[in-house]
Amino acid sequence: MAGKVIITCAVTGSVHTPTMSPYLPVTPDQIAADAIAAAEAGASILHLHARNPENGRPTADPGVFMQFLPRIKQASDAVVNITTGGSSLMSIDERLAAPLLAEPEMCSLNMGSMNFGLYPMLDKPRAWKHAWEPELLEATRSTIFKNTFSDMETILDRLGSGCGTRFEFECYDVGHLYTLAHLRDRGFVEGPIFLQFVLGILGGIGADPENLMHMKRIADKLFGDTYRFSVLAAGRQQIPLITMAAAMGGNVRVGLEDSLYDGAQLARSNADQVRRIRGILEGLSLEVATPAEARQMLGLKGGDRVAF
Repeated sequence: MAGKVIITCAVTGSVHTPTMSPYLPVTPDQIAADAIAAAEAGASILHLHARNPENGRPTADPGVFMQFLPRIKQASDAVVNITTGGSSLMSIDERLAAPLLAEPEMCSLNMGSMNFGLYPMLDKPRAWKHAWEPELLEATRSTIFKNTFSDMETILDRLGSGCGTRFEFECYDVGHLYTLAHLRDRGFVEGPIFLQFVLGILGGIGADPENLMHMKRIADKLFGDTYRFSVLAAGRQQIPLITMAAAMGGNVRVGLEDSLYDGAQLARSNADQVRRIRGILEGLSLEVATPAEARQMLGLKGGDRVAF
């Protein structure tokens, strides 16, 4: 698979709010349509959160997930990757409810408790559509995104051992790589390991080239040739740093969870961002991996073994 690059698309997330962009998908219909369009544009993995269809607030309700997961599977061969992070305001039981019901091929797994500051988004004056939006952003000033060793072991056991789900290990700082190596050494994790370097979240490592190179250097030291890596960068650093990641032999993640923009303009869809990075990759003489190739590269169980 030399030269093959996996494009992950994170369709809606729990970071941005409806006031910030009219194009952020919030209803099951919108999430399904945006995810399917992103897959058609070249994304082989779709990273999915759910939102309350009435007001766009992040939700862990399995019933909402099940309004769009079967539709995406029916219309696309893309790998479905369901969050176990949800948001920093959700309990571990809430965050696991939908993945345990759906038994997907992949889930995200955050590699440590951390500050996860979204409150600086309040600095820009806005006419908020919903009262929950500024309240949720302000709440991140005084809360911890909890991912204890016990939480991680629970997720790895119940989803990994119990459902055959594999993981996108989200590493927001260098220490998270050492945490993953510890879990590997204790037998909770087997290769191939899929790392997601998360750059630019307030509370995690900064979004700059030096930090990306350092994360890669430590991953090489800890995991040798047993891993693949991808990069996501928050906001305006999205395209520059994921382009650098691809040039370093890595994979890439785009999507409205990570950035609302396509160049200088608001992205009108997730597919816009997928098409932009696909054009860059092809300009670098790199090939975009198909869903089948992504499954082979990451050792996934296959779309016929999920529960939706």
